[in-house]
Amino acid sequence: MAASLGALGLGLGACVEKVDPASPKTREMPEGKACPASGMISDCESANKTNFIEGRGGYWYTFLDTKDNGGSDIWPLSGALGGTFEMSEGGANGTAHHARMKGTVGGADIVYAGMGMNFVDPKGTYDASKYKGIAFWAKKNGDSTPHVRLKVPDIQTDPDGKICHQCFNDHGWDLNLTDQWTYYVVPFRAMKQEDWGAKDNGIDPSKIYGIQFQCSEKGAKFDISVDEIQFTGCP
Repeated sequence: MAASLGALGLGLGACVEKVDPASPKTREMPEGKACPASGMISDCESANKTNFIEGRGGYWYTFLDTKDNGGSDIWPLSGALGGTFEMSEGGANGTAHHARMKGTVGGADIVYAGMGMNFVDPKGTYDASKYKGIAFWAKKNGDSTPHVRLKVPDIQTDPDGKICHQCFNDHGWDLNLTDQWTYYVVPFRAMKQEDWGAKDNGIDPSKIYGIQFQCSEKGAKFDISVDEIQFTGCP
């Protein structure tokens, strides 16, 4: 029983199969297949909001290492510095807008910059256990680093969950983007934590806070675009 639950990605983390998020084979898996319109998390057509579907309805934001004096900078300016997220023109598949962040990662010991969204407002957990993964379109622009990490904070890794031992070590996937819009599918069961700090038993899809895209490569320029973020593997 434990092995079967782990394969479904329900927080046990016992069975993690290697997947290629950019491979058509991944999107053909039952857990990788696109959901109907109700699975759309953000089509990026609102100024800074996610889609108001099935109890979701949060806001986009940017974040960086200002509290740690890491020296990173980012556009759109983070809310902590008085900024408001805004969408950029043009998107994947001819859509009108997409989410974009650009700037430079600092050079201190702990550095990061990213953009993300919460599933609900005010911030709280969202039950996505009926889904099996997350899909989105993404690309890098110009001389940007291709390295960006998809992060999905849950109750075990987000400080608001009040139980994390090594907070912010979210489950996710390290991506190597190209200059062309590419469709990525990342099943929940394939999401892993980074190789630092304490580990838990796998992501808990029933209590997730949102989605983030983060760059942590010291001194790197980043210019990253994402669009049409959605759940996959609908029942």
